[in-house]
Amino acid sequence: MTAKQRTLIPVLGDQLSLDLWSLAKASPDSTTILMMEVAEETTYVRHHKKKIAFILSAMRHHAAALRDAGWTVDYVALDGPDNSGSFTGEVARAVERHAPDRIVVTEPGEWRVRAAIESWETLFGTPVTIAPDTRFIASHAEFEAWAEGRKALRMEYFYREMRRKTGLLMDGDEPVGGRWNFDAENRKPAQADLLMPRPLSFAPDDMTRDVLALVARRFGDHPGTLDGFDFAVTRADALKQQRHFLTHAFARFGDYQDAMLTGEPFLWHAVLSPYINVGLLDPLDLCRKVAAAHDKGKVPINAAEGFIRQIIGWREYVRGIYWREGPDYVDRNFLNATRDLPGFYWTGDTDMRCLADAIGQTLTHAYAHHIQRLMVTGNFALLIGADPKQVHEWYLEVYADAYEWVELPNTLGMSQFADGGLLGSKPYAASGAYINRMSDYCGQCRYDVKARVGEDACPFNALYWDFLARNEAKLARNPRLAMPYRNWQRMDAGDREAVRGRAAEFLSSLDAESGRD
Repeated sequence: MTAKQRTLIPVLGDQLSLDLWSLAKASPDSTTILMMEVAEETTYVRHHKKKIAFILSAMRHHAAALRDAGWTVDYVALDGPDNSGSFTGEVARAVERHAPDRIVVTEPGEWRVRAAIESWETLFGTPVTIAPDTRFIASHAEFEAWAEGRKALRMEYFYREMRRKTGLLMDGDEPVGGRWNFDAENRKPAQADLLMPRPLSFAPDDMTRDVLALVARRFGDHPGTLDGFDFAVTRADALKQQRHFLTHAFARFGDYQDAMLTGEPFLWHAVLSPYINVGLLDPLDLCRKVAAAHDKGKVPINAAEGFIRQIIGWREYVRGIYWREGPDYVDRNFLNATRDLPGFYWTGDTDMRCLADAIGQTLTHAYAHHIQRLMVTGNFALLIGADPKQVHEWYLEVYADAYEWVELPNTLGMSQFADGGLLGSKPYAASGAYINRMSDYCGQCRYDVKARVGEDACPFNALYWDFLARNEAKLARNPRLAMPYRNWQRMDAGDREAVRGRAAEFLSSLDAESGRD
């Protein structure tokens, strides 16, 4: 009888699923799973304290679940003796401990980790198989085939292919409801509601408390706070959060997904992205439950379609863009933006109410919903001409769901237009009027949202026109900006000068206090 090959399977911190391809093809009696907490992954940017605690606690709980399922798990803790601090260093030590005949690893989500894994076979003299990540619907080859020969890689058309592939919200070859996209119905402003649902809160157990103490000791200078840590850190609790959203918040998610309210960080949002991106929830299974809720008449089509579009459309699409464009995507800077990100991005200490609220809740919860990210913090960074790489690193630091493959295209491409329109058809630039329409921030702000000039004028207003003016050579031919540029040219020359003067004064004040706290 031929002896079974001894297999070492490294499982990374965002692969916390029992259904990985690498595990499905392995036998527990001849396999060792390696899980590694390494310093390199906690500090390559200054991750939010709660983000680090969430991932480490989820990893430790997942290791326990794997052992319960019959697997042998070699777990390397962050403060363990002789921890080398890197994936490659820890795999090298594991190869010495276990002498595997082969290494099988599910493909990582980031270029830098992929490059490290590709060096392992030569370094260790052990065959390495990089398995596909079957948690995603579209393979790299499928996205490449879809993108090949297209002049514009618009998400909407890719999304339709994913709808056809999955059959979600489809009636034969046609979309349920007769339209592919109901986004126009998802832009209602919200009002404070005493019956607004709240996500579930999970009290830390002993394992999580140990992690919180570790993070407090080692990462005290990182952004955010550990106070009130209440993330789900097991699949069972993540599923409870999923059911809670589907039962209590989902029906109104569509209507108010773009709304913002002071002191309300969650509204009707799912707050499931950290669990999806770390592997505790299955995105396709979740989308099937969403579609089933619509089919049973429990939720309207705009809620179901809007939610499903974010996962099988946008999430899959930005992953495809990330891997197609390659490691140099991070260095793109189409608008030649070079200003340092203001220090209040790390403190929330600003008189602009919208920014104070969005950043404040980010530092507290390691979470803000997509419109706060795009149209408040992202919009402001775009208008002031912040260095897009700095903006990218901030988003990667502060959000619990942020991994480079999903965060980088969203930030660099959609939010900051640094790829010149590869991902988005126009810059997402807006004055204070948009924020006033979609939130209650402006009524509680010391600035006047209707004024363009003067010390009390909303800074977004002058900055918006200044952004258009200083980038006219690159943006004026964009058809989606034709009307704003016509409005700018119709403005009295004296008014244009005053607006740009107000913007220059404000930008000078930012430069005087730039940099993180």
